[in-house]
Amino acid sequence: MTTSAIDIQQTTINTIRTLSMDAVQQANSGHPGTPMALAPVAYTLWANHLNYDPANPNWVARDRFVLSCGHASMLLYSLLHLAGVAKSDAGQDGCDEASISLDDIRNFRQLHSPCAGHPEYGYAAGIETTTGPLGQGLGNSVGMAIASKWLAATYDRTSFKLFGYNTYAICSDGDIMEGIGCEAASLAGHLELSNLCWIYDDNQITIEGRTELAFSENVAERFESLGWQVITVTDANDLASLDAAYERFLDSDDKPTLIIVKSIIGFGAPNKQDTSAAHGSPLGDAEIRLAKENYGWSREKFAVPQEVLEHFQNKLGKRGASAYEDWSNQFAAYCAEYPVEARELDAIFAGVLPDGWEASLPTFDADEKGMATRVSSGKVLNAVAAAIPNFIGGSADLAGSNKSNNDAPDAGHFSAKYYRGKNFHFGIREHVMAAIGNGMSLSRIRPYVATFFVFTDYLRPALRLSCIMHQPVLYIMTHDSIGLGEDGPTHQPVEHLMACRAIPNVLVMRPADANEVSKCYQAALSERHRPTVLVLSRQDLPTLDRTRYTSADGTLKGGYVILDTDGTPEVILMGTGSELHDCLRAAHQLNTEGVKTRVVSMPCWELFDEQSAEYRESVLPAAVTKRVAVEAGIKMGWERYLGTTGQFIGMTGFGASAPSEVLYEHFGITAAGIVAKVNEL
Repeated sequence: MTTSAIDIQQTTINTIRTLSMDAVQQANSGHPGTPMALAPVAYTLWANHLNYDPANPNWVARDRFVLSCGHASMLLYSLLHLAGVAKSDAGQDGCDEASISLDDIRNFRQLHSPCAGHPEYGYAAGIETTTGPLGQGLGNSVGMAIASKWLAATYDRTSFKLFGYNTYAICSDGDIMEGIGCEAASLAGHLELSNLCWIYDDNQITIEGRTELAFSENVAERFESLGWQVITVTDANDLASLDAAYERFLDSDDKPTLIIVKSIIGFGAPNKQDTSAAHGSPLGDAEIRLAKENYGWSREKFAVPQEVLEHFQNKLGKRGASAYEDWSNQFAAYCAEYPVEARELDAIFAGVLPDGWEASLPTFDADEKGMATRVSSGKVLNAVAAAIPNFIGGSADLAGSNKSNNDAPDAGHFSAKYYRGKNFHFGIREHVMAAIGNGMSLSRIRPYVATFFVFTDYLRPALRLSCIMHQPVLYIMTHDSIGLGEDGPTHQPVEHLMACRAIPNVLVMRPADANEVSKCYQAALSERHRPTVLVLSRQDLPTLDRTRYTSADGTLKGGYVILDTDGTPEVILMGTGSELHDCLRAAHQLNTEGVKTRVVSMPCWELFDEQSAEYRESVLPAAVTKRVAVEAGIKMGWERYLGTTGQFIGMTGFGASAPSEVLYEHFGITAAGIVAKVNEL
């Protein structure tokens, strides 16, 4: 390699470093050390190996780059700026604008800048996922790698290799320590995801100081035991060794790869002085001046040499443009030869469902015995999965209980031997299951993930990120209340409905019978910009006779009058799930006794609150102040519908171990209890 070639590489690396230093200093907030240390690592990947076209950042077959250690966000923003990543794909409005401009970097961590403190999906093209909580990006990367394997196995043909893209994730000691990181690594190794590469910045520093305070395991041996190829690069500044490590990853075809890179935070090379303070705070003007002198950098703040931009265009830009053109030509030929598959792919990558998919939604005949809503959910799931080819997912080791299996003969089970499978087995790994669901969704899969409702406690951080990123992941949560019975209070969700409803931008749905379940699926799958938590019973619930009660179509509005009385009601009973049936039984008794009673089914508060004021008034007239809400959870939140005089029947503490019917009687959640409460009013 010529001296000039070496010089431009080092100049590019130092540009990444100085942009990071300057941005953090100007913001007086942030983490400069990791971007400085990892600049050579990221540069080598982007310049020489990443299959990515900066002019088409949404190209469906691009390699994915995830910065799991999101506190190092300036590393990503610098790369996006230097690579000339466009705001949108070529041929679309705004494609001539930069995804990340120099002004954006100058406004790092400021209001309305896409350069947020941690990368935020949707703020700018090239940010593949939101990475703030450590380990989440690793879970997302596994979902992206799974999506690549599934798309390739499902849609590639002998003459057309379209979807074998790779996913790279840079991670820190914190990502490796977090439990979700180990869950992700374990499953990725089991699935032999050879298209997944994690680059571990082994700098032995966390916020509190040296990692030896709390971390002494042999990471390489752990990952080898999990089925990973492990490569060690002893100097983060050794570009040749980094290149060789990436090549070894690309040559592997039977396991994921962990590249352990030894670095010193703030500099990169392990023979430099440790600058632990660079991890979580600005360096200060004096330290920046010394660092720049060390780099031989005499340029002004936020300097981006023209030769650096040209260099990136001649490396990543030129290679990516050629790859995109070749892929586009191949895909055009594929469309001509496989028009059915091409139409499916067009819909998948547009984020829309097939025309007429709603016709697959089943309706259920009235049945006094009925079935558990988890059972009717399984029936609906199988019906819609046959109509939506990319509606795939699975359970955290509870598929039989969650009724989340796709029973179609050709569905199969996703595994290292069969990447075309539509049934996923996440193992007892609820947290990473949800993070993987986010990664799949970001790759245009419509995933569902399933477990017991009480274990939303284990996956809540990833659910929250589904909401932040506007990803329509479907969470199928069964065993919804004390109704699950003998397993007792550890498994009986009490506060969980309110905890989920408290998260912005999520639909929480608790249907009362099989037909409400079907309509909940319709509402959830019609959503493109928020997740849904579907909360389902273990115990059988009657399938209501809709000639006697109003249509389940009202479910789509979140709340509706399911049983009314003549004239203006004196009392309104509101319920969700299994408790709605107690409301109906109580209403029939009250109406017989001359108390005009209306029953309102409230399966989804969020949808109801989005209806017009006129509709909400028609369901819950302000003049009717005698109201009772019934739900086998805590009261919190019901006040908005009960007003100051309404009453609540539900839980005030944890459950107990006993048959479900005994528990409902014990806690007073019965039709008789409702009648007594109305009489008090």
